[in-house]
Amino acid sequence: MRTLDDLLNEGDGVQGRTVLVRSDLNVPLDDDRNITDDGRIRASVPTISTLSGAGAQVVVTAHLGRPKGGPDEKLSLAPVADRLGELLGAPVRLVELGKPLPNMAAGDVVLLENIRFDARETAKDDAERAAFADELVALVGEDAAFVSDGFGVVHRKQASVYDVAQRLDAYAGGLVLSEVEVLRTLVGDPQRPYAVVLGGSKVSDKLAVIEALLPRVDALLVGGGMCFTFLAAQGHGVGASLLEADQIDTCRTLLESGKIVLPTDVVIADAFAADANTRTVPVGEIAEGWLGLDIGPDSVAAFAERIGAAKTIFWNGPMGVFEMAPFAEGTRGVARAIADSGAFSVVGGGDSAAAVRALGIAEDGFSHISTGGGASLEFLEGATLPGVAVLEGDR
Repeated sequence: MRTLDDLLNEGDGVQGRTVLVRSDLNVPLDDDRNITDDGRIRASVPTISTLSGAGAQVVVTAHLGRPKGGPDEKLSLAPVADRLGELLGAPVRLVELGKPLPNMAAGDVVLLENIRFDARETAKDDAERAAFADELVALVGEDAAFVSDGFGVVHRKQASVYDVAQRLDAYAGGLVLSEVEVLRTLVGDPQRPYAVVLGGSKVSDKLAVIEALLPRVDALLVGGGMCFTFLAAQGHGVGASLLEADQIDTCRTLLESGKIVLPTDVVIADAFAADANTRTVPVGEIAEGWLGLDIGPDSVAAFAERIGAAKTIFWNGPMGVFEMAPFAEGTRGVARAIADSGAFSVVGGGDSAAAVRALGIAEDGFSHISTGGGASLEFLEGATLPGVAVLEGDR
Protein backbone atom coordinates (compact mmCIF):
# COMPACT_ATOMS: atom_id res chain seq x y z
CA MET A 1 0.00 0.00 0.00
CA ARG A 2 1.52 3.31 -1.07
CA THR A 3 1.27 6.06 1.51
CA LEU A 4 1.03 9.83 1.70
CA ASP A 5 4.76 9.94 2.46
CA ASP A 6 5.44 7.98 -0.73
CA LEU A 7 3.47 10.54 -2.72
CA LEU A 8 5.26 13.48 -1.14
CA ASN A 9 8.68 11.95 -1.75
CA GLU A 10 8.16 10.90 -5.38
CA GLY A 11 9.90 13.08 -7.98
CA ASP A 12 9.14 16.73 -7.36
CA GLY A 13 6.46 15.91 -4.82
CA VAL A 14 3.03 17.46 -5.24
CA GLN A 15 4.00 21.08 -5.89
CA GLY A 16 1.46 22.40 -8.39
CA ARG A 17 -0.11 18.95 -8.83
CA THR A 18 -3.83 18.29 -8.36
CA VAL A 19 -4.59 15.75 -5.64
CA LEU A 20 -8.08 14.30 -5.22
CA VAL A 21 -8.71 13.41 -1.57
CA ARG A 22 -11.61 11.27 -0.38
CA SER A 23 -12.35 12.33 3.19
CA ASP A 24 -15.07 11.32 5.62
CA LEU A 25 -16.84 14.54 6.57
CA ASN A 26 -20.20 12.97 7.43
CA VAL A 27 -20.89 14.95 10.58
CA PRO A 28 -24.13 15.43 12.53
CA LEU A 29 -26.07 18.66 12.09
CA ASP A 30 -28.82 20.15 14.23
CA ASP A 31 -32.10 21.52 12.86
CA ASP A 32 -30.40 24.83 12.08
CA ARG A 33 -27.62 23.03 10.16
CA ASN A 34 -25.01 23.70 12.81
CA ILE A 35 -22.36 21.01 13.21
CA THR A 36 -22.80 19.30 16.58
CA ASP A 37 -19.66 17.13 16.46
CA ASP A 38 -16.76 18.11 14.19
CA GLY A 39 -14.57 15.13 15.10
CA ARG A 40 -14.43 13.73 11.58
CA ILE A 41 -13.58 17.11 10.09
CA ARG A 42 -10.73 17.56 12.57
CA ALA A 43 -9.49 14.07 11.77
CA SER A 44 -9.36 14.95 8.06
CA VAL A 45 -7.27 18.08 8.56
CA PRO A 46 -3.75 16.58 8.89
CA THR A 47 -3.75 14.95 5.44
CA ILE A 48 -5.39 17.89 3.69
CA SER A 49 -3.11 20.37 5.46
CA THR A 50 0.00 18.35 4.61
CA LEU A 51 -0.89 18.26 0.92
CA SER A 52 -1.83 21.93 0.83
CA GLY A 53 1.36 22.87 2.65
CA ALA A 54 3.39 20.89 0.11
CA GLY A 55 1.92 22.96 -2.71
CA ALA A 56 -0.78 20.63 -4.03
CA GLN A 57 -4.06 21.82 -5.46
CA VAL A 58 -6.35 19.82 -3.20
CA VAL A 59 -9.80 18.72 -4.33
CA VAL A 60 -11.76 17.02 -1.53
CA THR A 61 -14.73 14.71 -2.02
CA ALA A 62 -17.05 13.65 0.79
CA HIS A 63 -20.68 12.87 1.56
CA LEU A 64 -23.21 13.95 4.15
CA GLY A 65 -26.19 11.83 5.11
CA ARG A 66 -28.22 9.78 2.67
CA PRO A 67 -29.59 12.02 -0.09
CA LYS A 68 -32.09 10.34 -2.38
CA GLY A 69 -30.09 10.51 -5.60
CA GLY A 70 -30.20 14.27 -6.08
CA PRO A 71 -29.36 17.63 -4.49
CA ASP A 72 -30.88 18.32 -1.08
CA GLU A 73 -30.17 21.69 0.50
CA LYS A 74 -30.43 20.19 3.99
CA LEU A 75 -27.52 17.87 3.16
CA SER A 76 -25.25 20.43 1.50
CA LEU A 77 -21.63 20.40 2.60
CA ALA A 78 -21.64 24.21 2.92
CA PRO A 79 -21.32 24.22 6.74
CA VAL A 80 -18.60 21.58 6.47
CA ALA A 81 -16.65 23.72 3.99
CA ASP A 82 -16.86 26.65 6.40
CA ARG A 83 -15.64 24.59 9.35
CA LEU A 84 -12.88 22.94 7.34
CA GLY A 85 -11.69 26.38 6.26
CA GLU A 86 -11.61 27.53 9.88
CA LEU A 87 -9.51 24.54 10.88
CA LEU A 88 -7.15 24.94 7.92
CA GLY A 89 -6.85 28.68 8.41
CA ALA A 90 -7.75 29.39 4.78
CA PRO A 91 -11.03 29.57 2.82
CA VAL A 92 -12.35 26.33 1.32
CA ARG A 93 -14.54 26.90 -1.71
CA LEU A 94 -17.53 24.62 -2.29
CA VAL A 95 -17.91 23.46 -5.92
CA GLU A 96 -21.18 22.07 -7.28
CA LEU A 97 -21.06 18.62 -8.82
CA GLY A 98 -20.83 18.79 -12.59
CA LYS A 99 -19.23 22.25 -12.55
CA PRO A 100 -15.58 22.84 -13.56
CA LEU A 101 -13.02 23.54 -10.89
CA PRO A 102 -12.18 27.19 -10.23
CA ASN A 103 -8.70 28.47 -10.99
CA MET A 104 -6.52 27.06 -8.23
CA ALA A 105 -3.11 28.11 -7.02
CA ALA A 106 -0.64 25.86 -5.24
CA GLY A 107 -1.93 25.17 -1.74
CA ASP A 108 -5.59 25.90 -2.49
CA VAL A 109 -8.29 23.57 -1.19
CA VAL A 110 -11.76 23.12 -2.67
CA LEU A 111 -14.54 20.80 -1.56
CA LEU A 112 -16.90 19.19 -4.04
CA GLU A 113 -20.54 19.30 -3.04
CA ASN A 114 -22.02 16.19 -1.44
CA ILE A 115 -20.77 13.38 -3.66
CA ARG A 116 -23.94 11.38 -3.02
CA PHE A 117 -26.01 14.04 -4.75
CA ASP A 118 -25.14 11.93 -7.79
CA ALA A 119 -26.84 8.56 -7.40
CA ARG A 120 -24.07 6.85 -9.36
CA GLU A 121 -21.71 7.28 -6.40
CA THR A 122 -23.42 4.47 -4.52
CA ALA A 123 -24.78 2.50 -7.49
CA LYS A 124 -24.62 -1.28 -7.34
CA ASP A 125 -24.13 -1.31 -11.10
CA ASP A 126 -20.39 -1.29 -11.86
CA ALA A 127 -20.87 0.57 -15.15
CA GLU A 128 -22.78 3.42 -13.52
CA ARG A 129 -20.14 3.89 -10.84
CA ALA A 130 -17.38 3.66 -13.44
CA ALA A 131 -18.99 6.40 -15.54
CA PHE A 132 -19.14 8.70 -12.52
CA ALA A 133 -15.54 7.88 -11.60
CA ASP A 134 -14.50 8.77 -15.16
CA GLU A 135 -16.15 12.17 -14.74
CA LEU A 136 -14.31 12.77 -11.47
CA VAL A 137 -11.02 11.87 -13.13
CA ALA A 138 -11.80 14.20 -16.04
CA LEU A 139 -12.48 16.96 -13.52
CA VAL A 140 -9.07 16.72 -11.85
CA GLY A 141 -7.07 15.42 -14.82
CA GLU A 142 -5.48 12.05 -15.48
CA ASP A 143 -2.17 13.25 -14.03
CA ALA A 144 -3.76 13.88 -10.63
CA ALA A 145 -3.07 11.66 -7.64
CA PHE A 146 -5.73 10.13 -5.44
CA VAL A 147 -5.43 9.97 -1.65
CA SER A 148 -7.93 7.82 0.23
CA ASP A 149 -8.35 9.30 3.70
CA GLY A 150 -11.96 8.55 4.61
CA PHE A 151 -11.77 5.41 6.72
CA GLY A 152 -15.47 5.60 7.48
CA VAL A 153 -16.28 4.74 3.86
CA VAL A 154 -13.57 2.22 2.88
CA HIS A 155 -15.97 -0.67 3.52
CA ARG A 156 -18.14 0.61 0.68
CA LYS A 157 -17.57 -0.07 -3.01
CA GLN A 158 -18.38 3.45 -4.16
CA ALA A 159 -17.18 5.55 -7.07
CA SER A 160 -15.17 8.12 -5.07
CA VAL A 161 -13.69 5.42 -2.82
CA TYR A 162 -13.03 2.39 -5.03
CA ASP A 163 -13.45 3.16 -8.73
CA VAL A 164 -11.39 6.37 -8.73
CA ALA A 165 -8.54 4.48 -7.07
CA GLN A 166 -8.44 2.18 -10.09
CA ARG A 167 -7.96 5.13 -12.44
CA LEU A 168 -5.44 7.40 -10.71
CA ASP A 169 -2.17 6.84 -8.83
CA ALA A 170 -3.64 5.92 -5.45
CA TYR A 171 -2.25 6.36 -1.95
CA ALA A 172 -3.46 5.82 1.60
CA GLY A 173 -3.81 9.01 3.60
CA GLY A 174 -2.45 9.23 7.11
CA LEU A 175 -5.86 8.60 8.68
CA VAL A 176 -6.61 5.44 6.70
CA LEU A 177 -3.10 4.14 7.28
CA SER A 178 -3.25 4.65 11.05
CA GLU A 179 -6.71 3.09 11.29
CA VAL A 180 -5.63 -0.03 9.41
CA GLU A 181 -2.45 -0.39 11.47
CA VAL A 182 -4.36 -0.12 14.76
CA LEU A 183 -7.05 -2.62 13.75
CA ARG A 184 -4.42 -5.06 12.49
CA THR A 185 -3.04 -5.03 16.03
CA LEU A 186 -6.42 -6.16 17.33
CA VAL A 187 -6.77 -9.03 14.86
CA GLY A 188 -3.12 -10.06 15.13
CA ASP A 189 -1.61 -10.87 18.51
CA PRO A 190 -3.02 -8.34 21.01
CA GLN A 191 -1.75 -8.19 24.57
CA ARG A 192 -3.92 -10.14 26.98
CA PRO A 193 -6.27 -10.04 28.70
CA TYR A 194 -8.22 -8.74 25.69
CA ALA A 195 -11.64 -7.28 26.51
CA VAL A 196 -14.27 -6.10 24.04
CA VAL A 197 -17.13 -3.83 25.09
CA LEU A 198 -20.13 -3.82 22.77
CA GLY A 199 -23.28 -1.74 22.98
CA GLY A 200 -25.82 -0.34 20.59
CA SER A 201 -29.34 -1.32 19.75
CA LYS A 202 -29.51 -4.67 18.03
CA VAL A 203 -27.79 -8.02 18.37
CA SER A 204 -28.42 -8.62 14.66
CA ASP A 205 -26.28 -5.58 13.80
CA LYS A 206 -23.33 -6.94 15.81
CA LEU A 207 -23.81 -10.68 15.34
CA ALA A 208 -21.06 -11.14 12.76
CA VAL A 209 -18.47 -9.30 14.85
CA ILE A 210 -19.52 -11.13 18.03
CA GLU A 211 -19.07 -14.49 16.31
CA ALA A 212 -15.68 -13.39 14.92
CA LEU A 213 -14.41 -11.98 18.21
CA LEU A 214 -15.56 -14.58 20.73
CA PRO A 215 -12.78 -17.08 19.93
CA ARG A 216 -10.15 -14.32 20.22
CA VAL A 217 -11.16 -12.40 23.33
CA ASP A 218 -10.98 -13.10 27.05
CA ALA A 219 -14.17 -11.21 27.90
CA LEU A 220 -16.97 -9.67 25.86
CA LEU A 221 -18.98 -7.10 27.84
CA VAL A 222 -22.44 -6.40 26.43
CA GLY A 223 -24.57 -3.34 27.21
CA GLY A 224 -26.92 -1.08 25.29
CA GLY A 225 -30.25 -2.14 23.87
CA MET A 226 -28.74 -5.38 22.61
CA CYS A 227 -28.19 -6.69 26.14
CA PHE A 228 -31.91 -7.27 26.65
CA THR A 229 -32.06 -10.00 24.03
CA PHE A 230 -29.20 -11.73 25.85
CA LEU A 231 -31.02 -11.26 29.17
CA ALA A 232 -34.15 -12.77 27.64
CA ALA A 233 -32.00 -15.71 26.53
CA GLN A 234 -31.12 -16.20 30.21
CA GLY A 235 -34.81 -16.36 31.04
CA HIS A 236 -35.32 -12.82 32.34
CA GLY A 237 -38.39 -10.77 31.54
CA VAL A 238 -37.39 -7.51 29.86
CA GLY A 239 -40.63 -5.55 30.01
CA ALA A 240 -40.95 -3.15 27.07
CA SER A 241 -37.19 -3.07 26.45
CA LEU A 242 -35.80 -3.51 22.98
CA LEU A 243 -35.97 -7.20 22.15
CA GLU A 244 -35.14 -9.21 19.04
CA ALA A 245 -37.13 -12.35 19.68
CA ASP A 246 -35.72 -14.07 16.62
CA GLN A 247 -32.20 -13.74 18.07
CA ILE A 248 -32.89 -15.30 21.50
CA ASP A 249 -31.77 -18.80 20.49
CA THR A 250 -28.64 -17.37 18.89
CA CYS A 251 -27.84 -15.42 22.06
CA ARG A 252 -28.38 -18.54 24.15
CA THR A 253 -25.80 -20.36 22.01
CA LEU A 254 -23.32 -17.47 22.24
CA LEU A 255 -23.63 -17.43 26.03
CA GLU A 256 -22.32 -21.00 26.13
CA SER A 257 -18.84 -19.58 25.42
CA GLY A 258 -18.68 -18.39 29.02
CA LYS A 259 -16.96 -15.19 27.86
CA ILE A 260 -19.99 -12.89 27.62
CA VAL A 261 -20.53 -10.56 30.59
CA LEU A 262 -24.00 -9.03 30.96
CA PRO A 263 -25.38 -6.28 33.19
CA THR A 264 -26.73 -7.26 36.59
CA ASP A 265 -28.78 -4.08 37.04
CA VAL A 266 -30.35 -1.60 34.64
CA VAL A 267 -31.93 1.84 34.62
CA ILE A 268 -35.55 1.51 33.49
CA ALA A 269 -38.09 4.16 32.53
CA ASP A 270 -41.82 4.28 31.94
CA ALA A 271 -41.29 6.15 28.64
CA PHE A 272 -38.56 6.83 26.12
CA ALA A 273 -38.05 10.41 27.26
CA ALA A 274 -35.56 12.46 29.25
CA ASP A 275 -38.28 13.43 31.75
CA ALA A 276 -39.65 9.90 32.23
CA ASN A 277 -39.97 8.28 35.62
CA THR A 278 -36.90 6.11 36.23
CA ARG A 279 -35.74 3.32 38.55
CA THR A 280 -32.59 1.26 38.92
CA VAL A 281 -33.44 -2.42 39.35
CA PRO A 282 -31.78 -5.84 39.15
CA VAL A 283 -32.12 -7.38 35.70
CA GLY A 284 -34.67 -9.87 37.02
CA GLU A 285 -37.04 -7.13 38.18
CA ILE A 286 -37.83 -5.12 35.04
CA ALA A 287 -41.51 -4.13 35.39
CA GLU A 288 -44.05 -4.81 32.68
CA GLY A 289 -44.42 -1.78 30.41
CA TRP A 290 -41.08 -0.28 31.52
CA LEU A 291 -38.05 -0.26 29.26
CA GLY A 292 -34.36 -0.49 30.01
CA LEU A 293 -32.40 2.51 28.76
CA ASP A 294 -29.01 2.16 30.50
CA ILE A 295 -26.90 -0.23 32.52
CA GLY A 296 -26.92 0.37 36.27
CA PRO A 297 -24.14 1.34 38.71
CA ASP A 298 -23.40 -2.24 39.84
CA SER A 299 -22.95 -3.23 36.20
CA VAL A 300 -20.65 -0.25 35.59
CA ALA A 301 -18.53 -1.32 38.56
CA ALA A 302 -18.35 -4.93 37.34
CA PHE A 303 -17.52 -3.85 33.80
CA ALA A 304 -14.88 -1.44 35.14
CA GLU A 305 -13.24 -4.26 37.07
CA ARG A 306 -12.92 -6.35 33.90
CA ILE A 307 -11.71 -3.33 31.96
CA GLY A 308 -9.12 -2.48 34.60
CA ALA A 309 -7.61 -5.94 34.32
CA ALA A 310 -7.34 -5.82 30.52
CA LYS A 311 -4.25 -5.00 28.48
CA THR A 312 -6.16 -4.52 25.22
CA ILE A 313 -9.67 -3.06 24.88
CA PHE A 314 -11.97 -2.49 21.91
CA TRP A 315 -15.19 -0.56 22.52
CA ASN A 316 -18.05 -0.07 20.07
CA GLY A 317 -21.50 1.12 21.05
CA PRO A 318 -22.90 3.08 24.00
CA MET A 319 -24.21 1.37 27.14
CA GLY A 320 -27.45 3.32 27.08
CA VAL A 321 -29.28 6.27 25.55
CA PHE A 322 -26.44 8.63 26.45
CA GLU A 323 -28.04 11.55 24.60
CA MET A 324 -30.55 11.79 27.49
CA ALA A 325 -28.97 12.76 30.83
CA PRO A 326 -30.80 10.18 33.00
CA PHE A 327 -29.40 7.37 30.83
CA ALA A 328 -25.84 8.60 30.25
CA GLU A 329 -24.06 7.34 33.35
CA GLY A 330 -23.49 3.81 32.10
CA THR A 331 -21.68 5.01 29.01
CA ARG A 332 -19.81 7.67 30.97
CA GLY A 333 -18.67 5.17 33.60
CA VAL A 334 -17.48 2.61 31.07
CA ALA A 335 -15.74 5.27 28.97
CA ARG A 336 -13.91 6.61 32.03
CA ALA A 337 -12.87 3.10 33.04
CA ILE A 338 -11.40 2.51 29.59
CA ALA A 339 -9.63 5.88 29.58
CA ASP A 340 -8.18 5.21 33.05
CA SER A 341 -7.19 1.61 32.36
CA GLY A 342 -3.75 2.18 30.89
CA ALA A 343 -4.54 -0.52 28.34
CA PHE A 344 -4.13 -0.26 24.58
CA SER A 345 -7.64 0.99 23.92
CA VAL A 346 -9.51 1.50 20.67
CA VAL A 347 -12.86 3.27 20.40
CA GLY A 348 -14.65 1.90 17.37
CA GLY A 349 -16.07 5.10 15.92
CA GLY A 350 -19.75 5.95 15.46
CA ASP A 351 -21.82 6.62 18.56
CA SER A 352 -18.96 5.58 20.85
CA ALA A 353 -16.68 8.31 19.53
CA ALA A 354 -19.55 10.81 19.68
CA ALA A 355 -20.23 9.79 23.29
CA VAL A 356 -16.61 10.39 24.31
CA ARG A 357 -16.84 13.96 23.08
CA ALA A 358 -20.43 14.61 24.22
CA LEU A 359 -19.77 13.35 27.75
CA GLY A 360 -16.56 15.33 28.15
CA ILE A 361 -14.16 12.39 28.41
CA ALA A 362 -10.60 13.42 27.49
CA GLU A 363 -9.79 11.93 24.09
CA ASP A 364 -6.12 11.49 24.98
CA GLY A 365 -7.15 8.83 27.48
CA PHE A 366 -7.68 6.42 24.59
CA SER A 367 -4.96 4.95 22.40
CA HIS A 368 -7.06 5.41 19.25
CA ILE A 369 -10.52 6.76 18.43
CA SER A 370 -11.63 5.41 15.07
CA THR A 371 -13.58 7.54 12.62
CA GLY A 372 -15.36 4.54 11.11
CA GLY A 373 -17.72 2.45 13.20
CA GLY A 374 -19.00 0.24 10.40
CA ALA A 375 -15.59 -0.06 8.76
CA SER A 376 -13.86 -0.99 12.01
CA LEU A 377 -16.45 -3.69 12.77
CA GLU A 378 -16.18 -5.19 9.30
CA PHE A 379 -12.38 -5.19 9.59
CA LEU A 380 -12.60 -7.10 12.87
CA GLU A 381 -15.08 -9.51 11.29
CA GLY A 382 -12.41 -10.35 8.71
CA ALA A 383 -14.38 -8.88 5.82
CA THR A 384 -12.60 -7.44 2.78
CA LEU A 385 -12.84 -3.65 2.75
CA PRO A 386 -12.98 -2.64 -0.94
CA GLY A 387 -11.46 0.79 -0.32
CA VAL A 388 -8.46 -0.81 1.41
CA ALA A 389 -8.12 -3.75 -0.98
CA VAL A 390 -7.89 -1.42 -3.98
CA LEU A 391 -5.01 0.46 -2.32
CA GLU A 392 -3.23 -2.83 -1.75
CA GLY A 393 -3.32 -3.61 -5.45
CA ASP A 394 -6.57 -5.61 -5.68
CA ARG A 395 -7.83 -3.88 -8.79
